[in-house]
Amino acid sequence: MNLNALRHDIPAGIVVFLVALPLSLGIAQASGMPPFVGLLTGVIGGVVVTLLSPSRFAVSGPAAGLVTIVIGAMETLGSFSSLLLALILAGALQIVFGIIKAGRFARLIPGSVIQGMLAAIGLLLITQQIPVALGYEGNRGLRGIFGDPSFHLSPVVAGVALVSLFILWLWATLAFKKNKFLTYVPGPLVAVLWGSLAVVFGGNLFPESIQGMPRILLPSFDSFGELTAQLEGPNWSAWTNPSVYVVAITLALVASLETLLSQEALKKLKQQTPAPCSDKEMRAQGTGNMLSGLLGGLPITAVIVRSSVNVNAGARSKTSILLHGILLLLSGIFFSEMLNTIPLACLATVLLYTGYKLASPELFKAQWKLGLAQFVPFIATIVGIMVFGMLVGIGMGLLAQLLTSTYKSHSNALQLTRYDNHYVMRFQQNLTFLHSPRLQSLLAEIPDNSVVRVEHDNAGYMDPDVKALLAEFGSRAEHRGIVLDRWPS
Repeated sequence: MNLNALRHDIPAGIVVFLVALPLSLGIAQASGMPPFVGLLTGVIGGVVVTLLSPSRFAVSGPAAGLVTIVIGAMETLGSFSSLLLALILAGALQIVFGIIKAGRFARLIPGSVIQGMLAAIGLLLITQQIPVALGYEGNRGLRGIFGDPSFHLSPVVAGVALVSLFILWLWATLAFKKNKFLTYVPGPLVAVLWGSLAVVFGGNLFPESIQGMPRILLPSFDSFGELTAQLEGPNWSAWTNPSVYVVAITLALVASLETLLSQEALKKLKQQTPAPCSDKEMRAQGTGNMLSGLLGGLPITAVIVRSSVNVNAGARSKTSILLHGILLLLSGIFFSEMLNTIPLACLATVLLYTGYKLASPELFKAQWKLGLAQFVPFIATIVGIMVFGMLVGIGMGLLAQLLTSTYKSHSNALQLTRYDNHYVMRFQQNLTFLHSPRLQSLLAEIPDNSVVRVEHDNAGYMDPDVKALLAEFGSRAEHRGIVLDRWPS
């Protein structure tokens, strides 16, 4: 083992652990699962996937982007155990994707659709976590805040959540980023520590509010048997349910896409020679998801937030990621009482802030500045995901991108320029029958007694329908006093 690399990897592993701990707990809570499930998923991603992954810096674990899919799958399948079977099948599909070298197809997904998917995930996280941040424990979401008569807003719970949000915002300001010491103390950890201190010391000031505040509920383990008793197994009998396969395909596609996108983003932060193979990464992720499904965990992906933290903390090898996974395991086994002081409202604010970063106003402005050809698919993806679900939303985004790109391509394929009574028609690309309406409208603009020149060197192919239009125009040119120059045959 390289001692020089170890000197950098140990601090980096601790920093990644401090970031992953509140996120893993929060994602489990947001998915409607016990907090221990989040830690278990983080351990599988941090140890098993890391050992199989070709990347030295990519950190895998439960991802906020899959929370909405997990919640929807739970409603569709009716039980967590059925979801675990779907997760096993999704992992197997990912392994197949890696074997058939499907990683290269991720590059076909347009950037507008990817950004729309991330923004939709962020908006869904925000709408799901606002009720939790305010202390609502029902299952009616935002409607429960206003329509559930059993809900009464607690100023103490809301205050704890607001202070947590303020801490997260403060840690993201330029002044705090410039402080070298503070960069080693993650904002989510500080927000969670604040919540724990409020519970521990606030009980004397507001005993009723603090006592009724929803908190993490991690079981304590006195033996290995008690630990394994917390693990839920898959419902093998659910293989006859067609919805299991739909969920499995959805999980496999979205988890693979998020992993590959994280890998591409990581390349911009830290170059690796040779570059990690995307197909090997998918096989590693698939193995991790199959194991997570067998043991009772959540879906696993490579997460760019934790990966970037790992790189920025100075990691040199996989040791930092393995260390973070081991620390997650130890914290769940030996420090459950300490973790049980964390209010759910604080974990909700961590996810709220994550959702805001995914769907920030700057992102919408940036997509708008790129033009309607990018903004329309971006919005179509967001609306589709929020209304119909992840796969349908991505499909809507792809269709919108195809239509807008086709329109832009066709509008720029033919250009007509006027110089006095001279007209120059330029063919910028190969022309198909789809270009016929545009060509016909441009030819109709040319008046009698004109000189028409056609520059068609860039068009290696012209559809017979296009040639027919040109031939028809050419046959009438002499009667209209039009002189044809370089007219295509």
